[in-house]
Amino acid sequence: DALAAMGRARRAEVGAKIVAITGSVGKTGTKEALRHALSTEGETHASASSLNNHWGVPLSLARMPRTAEFGVFELGMNNPGEIARLTAMVRPDLALVTAIAPAHMAVFASLEDIARAKAEIFQGLMPGGAAVLCRDTPHFDLLRDAAGAAGAATVLSFGEDDRADIRLLKAVEHADCTCVAADIAGQAATYKIGAPGRHWAINSLAVLAAVKALGADLGRATLCLAEIGPLPGRGRQHLAPCKGGSIRIIDESYNANPASMRAALEVLGRAAPGPGGRRIAVLGDMLELGETAEALHHELAEVLVDRGIDLVFACGPCMTALLAALPEARRGAYGETSAELLPIVVGAVAPGDVITVKGSLGMAMAPIVAALLDLNGDTAPLAATA
Repeated sequence: DALAAMGRARRAEVGAKIVAITGSVGKTGTKEALRHALSTEGETHASASSLNNHWGVPLSLARMPRTAEFGVFELGMNNPGEIARLTAMVRPDLALVTAIAPAHMAVFASLEDIARAKAEIFQGLMPGGAAVLCRDTPHFDLLRDAAGAAGAATVLSFGEDDRADIRLLKAVEHADCTCVAADIAGQAATYKIGAPGRHWAINSLAVLAAVKALGADLGRATLCLAEIGPLPGRGRQHLAPCKGGSIRIIDESYNANPASMRAALEVLGRAAPGPGGRRIAVLGDMLELGETAEALHHELAEVLVDRGIDLVFACGPCMTALLAALPEARRGAYGETSAELLPIVVGAVAPGDVITVKGSLGMAMAPIVAALLDLNGDTAPLAATA
């Protein structure tokens, strides 16, 4: 309660334009990209890391300098009502919802229920505020209506849908970047993002929609997106020595749900292994999916095969469904826990391999990344994404 009071007090005394961001996926990456874009306009404060819960949000508010011109805050939730309490503290001038996807399905009965919980962000919107929403979600109307009911004066949409205000025209994905052509409310824009993956292209549209709604400089914002790179545990790539050669590690170990897992596997599928190398996925359970868990894990097998992933190592009870659905030649090994799987993975990798490590936070996949980075001395992040 004392921490929340500190956060509310600082919010009350700062005249910055405040942005609150929520969504099932893409919150932290979008927050960091928007922080970077707005920092070209004026002093910008943002939540550190993923401090997005009932401790992290007031702490981030309390740390905001009085001189800040912009504040960008990430709001997360596991249960209904949590975002309502957080947005009441943040009182955003702009509320952004990145996407609605299966997550926390052990608590929520449907995607529509998740959308309603995310829509709580508009309850704290300042009078005359703005909303930025993904036009591609089937729950767009629900979110737009919630924003309107809360008094949003402006609603901007982004996505691939022809009706989106900020629309993706083309995305060309490379191993270490993504090139984008977009229509920003009738204005053509071509720019580069310093991170690979179509999901980054969509996230960038959300960033530009927020920049436009805040009246900041779109030209500077598009230029600075080239400097954005994947965050630790969320796609950052490393080269590590391995038995006389090297391996590339794509660190996705921070967390996972079906949407982010598919995005990570898309990136792995486009990665180019070295001579004789393989594309390897090291996967831990996606947690909190309730009765849908087995089916959602099973469905990943098709993605892995379609994207040309050569070998899959997995841990956690739900991942048995995935391994069972894979062709036998693609099954690497299984461990009940990440600790059990770790030495198997370390012993199996070879020079030229590209390895993605991903799973929910509770599966503790980060130690596998650390072990791969320490196979043979010092490591270095790839220059393009450092």
